[in-house]
Amino acid sequence: MLSGLFKKRKVEIYAPVNGEIIPLDQVPDPVFSQKMMGEGVAVIPTDGTFRAPVEGTVVLISDTKHAIGLRTNNGTEILIHIGLETVSLQGKGFTVLVETGDKISLGQPLIEADLEYIREHATSIVTPIIVTNSSDKVVQCLHTKNGLAEKTLVMTVSNK
Repeated sequence: MLSGLFKKRKVEIYAPVNGEIIPLDQVPDPVFSQKMMGEGVAVIPTDGTFRAPVEGTVVLISDTKHAIGLRTNNGTEILIHIGLETVSLQGKGFTVLVETGDKISLGQPLIEADLEYIREHATSIVTPIIVTNSSDKVVQCLHTKNGLAEKTLVMTVSNK
């Protein structure tokens, strides 16, 4: 009985960085705007400290340091993709503060990003936050304009 309650619990996903929250369909990259990777929102960051938007585990850190994958305790998988076309930066402008396998808590710093460097050398600083396994989840994106890292609720996710 308790396991059934656990599976129904909603996961709350908070803004991972301070900035303006925008719908995915406004992201100038069809991979994200057409939701090919999953449901979510995006942030136009105003500072470069990206924090854990949930409690969970780090499951992926891209070799180029621009993206990090997290898994919550109920199995929700979240991708934070810092900027657009940032893979071409080959890790420059990013300092990763955690390792794959680390347990993380809400608000814990994950990555420091040099937004000025990214703005100069990549397409955009827009940062999608995607629920990558959203096909088997119910994702509700909240219509929030301004986000504060670890304080502003941007999505809720529950199992179907």
